[in-house]
Amino acid sequence: MDQLPSKAQILDWIAQNPALSAKRDIARAFGIKGSAARIELKRLLREMEADGALEKRERSFAPQGALPPVSVLEITGPDAEGDLFARPLEWEGEGEPPRILFVPKKGDPAMAQGERILARLTEVEGEDHSHEARLIRRLGGAKPRILGIFRASADGGRILPIDKGEDKEWRVARDGAAGARDGELVEAEQVGPRRLGLPLARVTSRLGDPAGPRAVSLIAIHQHGIPDSFPDAVLAEAEGAGPAPMGEREDLRHLPFVTIDPVDARDRDDAVLAEPDPDPQNPGGHVVWVAIADVAHYVRPGSALDREARKRGNSTYFPDRVVPMLPDALSGDLCSLHEEVDRPCMAVRMRLSAQGEKISHRFTRGMMRSRASLNYAQVQKAQDGQPDEATAPLLETIIRPLYEAYRALKHARAVRQPLDLDLPERRIELSEDGRVLSVAFRERFDAHRLIEEFMVLANVAAAEELTRLRRPLLFRVHEEPSPDKLEALREVAEASGFTLAKGQVLKTAHLNRLLAQAEGTEFDELLNITTLRSMTQAYYHAENFGHFGLALRSYAHFTSPIRRYSDLIVHRALILAHGWGDDGLSAQDIEMLEETAKQISDTERRSMAAERDTTDRYLASWLSDRVGAEFAGRISGVQRFGLFVKLDESGADGLIPIRSVGREFFHFDPESQTLMGADTGTVLGIGQRVTVRLAEAVPLTGGLTLELLTVEDRGLPAPKRRRGRSAPRKPGRDAARAGKAKRRVLRTRR
Repeated sequence: MDQLPSKAQILDWIAQNPALSAKRDIARAFGIKGSAARIELKRLLREMEADGALEKRERSFAPQGALPPVSVLEITGPDAEGDLFARPLEWEGEGEPPRILFVPKKGDPAMAQGERILARLTEVEGEDHSHEARLIRRLGGAKPRILGIFRASADGGRILPIDKGEDKEWRVARDGAAGARDGELVEAEQVGPRRLGLPLARVTSRLGDPAGPRAVSLIAIHQHGIPDSFPDAVLAEAEGAGPAPMGEREDLRHLPFVTIDPVDARDRDDAVLAEPDPDPQNPGGHVVWVAIADVAHYVRPGSALDREARKRGNSTYFPDRVVPMLPDALSGDLCSLHEEVDRPCMAVRMRLSAQGEKISHRFTRGMMRSRASLNYAQVQKAQDGQPDEATAPLLETIIRPLYEAYRALKHARAVRQPLDLDLPERRIELSEDGRVLSVAFRERFDAHRLIEEFMVLANVAAAEELTRLRRPLLFRVHEEPSPDKLEALREVAEASGFTLAKGQVLKTAHLNRLLAQAEGTEFDELLNITTLRSMTQAYYHAENFGHFGLALRSYAHFTSPIRRYSDLIVHRALILAHGWGDDGLSAQDIEMLEETAKQISDTERRSMAAERDTTDRYLASWLSDRVGAEFAGRISGVQRFGLFVKLDESGADGLIPIRSVGREFFHFDPESQTLMGADTGTVLGIGQRVTVRLAEAVPLTGGLTLELLTVEDRGLPAPKRRRGRSAPRKPGRDAARAGKAKRRVLRTRR
């Protein structure tokens, strides 16, 4: 080569070949030979280094701010497709650090968020990431994180955890407080290895006043890692969307659809109507329509909206807010079936016999217009003879036919015998500043059951349609209880004076007979709750294993695509199966179906845990002013360390520590789920009526500690007294233990 390459040529070559950026590699690439030419190249590289265009890294060069070919990275977590991404631990360039995709090799260990690795990097073009990383070696596990209250001190401070499963404080050095103020809610991560004494942490995020308005749900959102802000690209896609055109859709705007939702509904994704079947071959039959918002039109496979929706999996609902799966521009507007506006929909027309059996169904992609946005109480009052201004004109033509079709579906349900649980739902009413005003049980009307039956029918039709057409989909799966859980339920039933027969293939009808025995008795709620806890947890799967609880062979979620990603997948499958457009199930959707099923099953459990923890905290907050008060309840769980009691008034669960039960030693029998007094033979077991005193309520953890006063109206010995000085109890420790154990023992299955 007669002359040296230009500085621009050198920079371009290094950018394309980051792993070959030593001086000799550059000389070889440009054909530079001989000592004189190499000296000139060395001078040129020094000039570029002095100009800031290059930085020297041991024996290689790289553009200023670029990543070296071998870097230390921190795994930041998976994206919506399940791909793992990482960030460089050291970044001196301008702007945000590069987005790095971790590409595992066969045999590589699984990586967790926060884990640090040494990796070899390769630059890529035309992707949504700039580098790909391959593992050289692991450098350490993910650092433990903690959410808690910061307490300042002269040497830095302490963090008091709010997690129910953690009661050990963390120490914070002065240079690790990040400016946190005393009493502030913070997130922190462990610093260094955990040794004797308090572990050391540094504050990574300051979250403000834990007692501030609406802080309770924010704690759960942060603690469970629920994404609560949308990336700019997602918002831009949502806000750039407009009304859907009619195109080749079926025009359903003449049909008198209505929506029926809770009075405080935040989105309306399903509409219904019913009418007598005009076919003389089906006397007394009904035609039922269910129309669902066409979210697939707006959320296209592979889009930013789609990736974020899959990542979230579902919307999460709290008493004071909702963390939606989709931005409000869609969930609250274009995808919400508001009255008297045209909305795209996916609809199914179903013909029922007079006995409520589905004779046939037909799916379509259409355009609808809701006649009215109604609520459950409003519709029920109209059916009961008290219509209001909105429902009076609809009573005979729309509302009555809905209830007539529902009566037929009730008959079919009675024949099918799905699990008939009657579980009251708590309703927490908040003031404007987020404080609990009251805790009550929501009223349930036939209007609720009507909509539920219509939705189940549509979901069954969707599963059957796609199975018939041999198209991939996500099934909603619910398997029968395990033998151990069934035996535990049988023991509770026998302890309550009822029977659940052995030696037969379990059917929901057997469980319904048990629940019917308990109906109207003092054991009614206990048997319902215990039956629910004996169930396995429902989940999503690409294969069909049936739905035990609903007594259905085939079931899928079709009716709520605004708030569940599973339903969006089913909509896309229907679009693909019927050739209704280019926004159906993509090849990548199909390839990732099993991964998607696991992802959204996990996000559903995450949301349930966050919602449950929030309810516990609100209940503890509401009861905190009543410490010392007495409450009636029932023993709902027994463990070696104490008794769980469900309070009648609020439905809250609290723990009676074993040390406060009585003077004698109590033996725990795990098989019978009882505690027996060693001296008196007193037996404490599930289902017994008790009176308790509230000893402690800790809103930050949601834990309640109780003292036992009476069992079945009989008194017990007073709590034992310890001689000598006893170690002071750490405030909130029993409540924290109560919460931790409650999650393990009393986890609700749905």
